[in-house]
Amino acid sequence: MENPIVIGIDAGGTMTDTILVDQNGHFKIGKAATTPKNEADGFISSAADAADAWGISLDSLFSGLDVVLYSGTGMLNTLLSRTGRKLGLITTRGMEDMVLMGRGLQAWADYSYADRLHAVTHAHPDPLVPRRRTHGVTERVDHFGDIVLPLYEHEVTAAAHALIRDKVDAICIMTIFSHVNPVHEKRIAEICREEVAAAGVEINVYTSHEVRPVIREQSRLNSVLIEAYATSRGRMQLRSIEEATHKYGFKYGVQTLLSFGGLTSINHPRLHETMISGPIGGILGAAYVGKLIGNDSLICSDMGGTSFDMGVISRGQTRIENEPLMDRFKLNVPTLHLDTIGAGAGMILKVDPLTRKVSLGPESAGADPGPICFAKGGTEPTIADCDAILGRLNPYYFLGGKVVLEVEKARAAFKEKCADVLGVGVEEAAEGMIDMLEQDANNALRRVISGQGIHPSEFTLLSYGGSGPLHLAGCSRGIGFKDIITFQFAAAFSAFGCTTADYMRRHSVSTQIDIGARASDDRLAAAGAQVTRVWQDLEKAAVDEMLTDGHAREKIRTVPFFMARYTGQLEDVEVIAPLSSINGPDDMRAVLAQFEEVYAKANHRVSKYGEAGFSLMELGVIATAEKIKPVLVRRPLGTADPQSAHKGVREAYIGGRWHSANLYEMDLLEPGHEVIGPAIIEHPATTLVVHPNDRVFIDEWTLLHYNHA
Repeated sequence: MENPIVIGIDAGGTMTDTILVDQNGHFKIGKAATTPKNEADGFISSAADAADAWGISLDSLFSGLDVVLYSGTGMLNTLLSRTGRKLGLITTRGMEDMVLMGRGLQAWADYSYADRLHAVTHAHPDPLVPRRRTHGVTERVDHFGDIVLPLYEHEVTAAAHALIRDKVDAICIMTIFSHVNPVHEKRIAEICREEVAAAGVEINVYTSHEVRPVIREQSRLNSVLIEAYATSRGRMQLRSIEEATHKYGFKYGVQTLLSFGGLTSINHPRLHETMISGPIGGILGAAYVGKLIGNDSLICSDMGGTSFDMGVISRGQTRIENEPLMDRFKLNVPTLHLDTIGAGAGMILKVDPLTRKVSLGPESAGADPGPICFAKGGTEPTIADCDAILGRLNPYYFLGGKVVLEVEKARAAFKEKCADVLGVGVEEAAEGMIDMLEQDANNALRRVISGQGIHPSEFTLLSYGGSGPLHLAGCSRGIGFKDIITFQFAAAFSAFGCTTADYMRRHSVSTQIDIGARASDDRLAAAGAQVTRVWQDLEKAAVDEMLTDGHAREKIRTVPFFMARYTGQLEDVEVIAPLSSINGPDDMRAVLAQFEEVYAKANHRVSKYGEAGFSLMELGVIATAEKIKPVLVRRPLGTADPQSAHKGVREAYIGGRWHSANLYEMDLLEPGHEVIGPAIIEHPATTLVVHPNDRVFIDEWTLLHYNHA
């Protein structure tokens, strides 16, 4: 094989996964524990593991790379742990309490059903900027963009002086309707920068119209606050990663993954758009695999140590969420929609000694100290400890043998803290805990499917993440999927998905263009001209950013899109425009017909309601430039006998009793092989447990298909 030219990294809460890709699309994966204090350490350890699998040194690896992609949760963790920067806010007078008031939807987010019923437990999210560092200034722009009240500049000067005295790290600016006309925001920023320069201090200034110029003030405010609060530490982590790559000979800049599925430089001006980059890679990888297997209805399920993330591609449509919730903040950041529950192999298990009630999490042992069997200081039993106790994990092959699991230590702690309290045997208790986790994941998958209006028999389930194959059988049982697939590179599937992405920029702006059901040709033509003007402005902005990042103009492709609804509805549908410009009424009719087609796919054809008219709520442009991607190699099917991958027998506890389970090396399984349970298929980075009488078939792409008995 030739040397790799692309490296993709996915830093999760517990493990950091790496995938290396050469120009022919061949790949290898690596894995190491995540290092939250300095992500560069975990990044280099994981890259070294992958380089070792390839058979080259780190210097040889990085000096030959064209692309380094890094996705992780570092910035989100800054927000969760409230360890960001000290902020000040300048807003329209009368709106000073906006941060404290928030939105009802975000204030109750993440609360259990019981806590929603009993409001005595309710508390608002901690504000990112306190009321005393929030200053209102007199000004008003109306929803048409007309100036109703001029800006009182002396108030801005006073507010800037107060914030400089407070020694803030950043000043955020958000005024009403600045997404329509940002003239006042621009002037406030100008004054603030002048005062900051005069005071001789270093304070960054952020404006909401630059961060996210779309409707809904509260979400726009949250977006600018989080950009200022959380991304500076994230930038520092990303720069330390870039410095580490340069130390080993990498010549270019590090890229990261946008929440709507594309690559961008770590110097991206709106870095909060990359805050949940890791799980998004899985959806991109799933879309890539869906094309290979010929199914455009997919459920993506990613189980790691901390969470169980689910994404849906329904008849080729991936849902974009324009206002996702992030740590109980509603943001204006377009994001590929994910449903998440707390369920992973690192979940801490607790048994109440009085009621004998079993609790799974929500806390996770993470990478440090990790489960008890890791012997890194963990003292609380986890699901991973149960897997080790029941013989499902190979104690001498975890991370390829780099970590030897201390099963007896885990068994003793689990017996004392869980099994004895419940008054049952260790094996019965451990399998019961695993069953609870798998049932939670199974129920979550059923909920996600039921919201699609499509029968499960149309969906293929893709299971990945370090713990996905380990718990696949229980998570998927009884739902009735068309097919269930996992991968030899399941542990690094999200990193694999990152490498299938292209470089991307997405620019959009809120609009309010209403078109009646029986609009005249003149009205249709006028609306089309208005849309085209906005698209042209956005295209220039997106292309200019990509040129700044060093992409050649001839390699940049642009696609316009719009968000629309039937007039009077509350939710928008995102539609890729069938035309790059609208020249006349017939073109406008073609654009509206495309909306109706997408609406019918996402909902149902009988739900179309053209009589209400159409409202275009947002216009945007996506600019992309291609890069090398991994290629799955298609090989002919051979014999069904997997003897060449067989490597022994181990006792494993499955379904209430011990079995002699056949052991197979996952990387040695060939197309055509069929494995019948009870069996355990091992890989240095993951383990697939095959329950008694279930079957696993290896197809011509070397994908593993799981069939329930």
